[in-house]
Amino acid sequence: MAEICKVYKQRVGNMRFIGKKYLNSDRVNGMFGAKWGEWFENGWFTLLEKHVDGSLKDTYEDGDATIGLMREENGFDSFEYWIGYFVPENTKVPEGFTYVDFPESELGVCWVYGKVHEVFGLEGMCRERLEKEGYEVTSNWCIERYSCPRFTTPDEKGNVIIDICFFVK
Repeated sequence: MAEICKVYKQRVGNMRFIGKKYLNSDRVNGMFGAKWGEWFENGWFTLLEKHVDGSLKDTYEDGDATIGLMREENGFDSFEYWIGYFVPENTKVPEGFTYVDFPESELGVCWVYGKVHEVFGLEGMCRERLEKEGYEVTSNWCIERYSCPRFTTPDEKGNVIIDICFFVK
């Protein structure tokens, strides 16, 4: 069973998210895994990296992580799931992609540790933990951060870590 193994606050500067937006109707078997597959098959992460001056790591600590960005405005039917990268502010947006700009802020970060099939869909648990730790969630945006090697290389028990983040104060 997955568990939260670390909770902390992280300061991030002004940044831009560049990616593609998906809706509930884009899910396959209830998930967005097929869309992630398209990203890797089409080389879209590599394309975005080429539009960044310098390194993605310069954007913020863990800036080279691929991102699943989520928000729900008014219930299930308004759910958005974006795939892409956080990049330096004012990075040019390639054709076929869209963006969201975020101001300097703080992230409440939860590291969720477990088997790959166990670590998804635990945003509510992470939000509750952040609030229990005294953080106030300030936005309806939620971030799945797939940091290497925490997520990409299982440990000796076959577990990975996914970062679940919320904007907090």
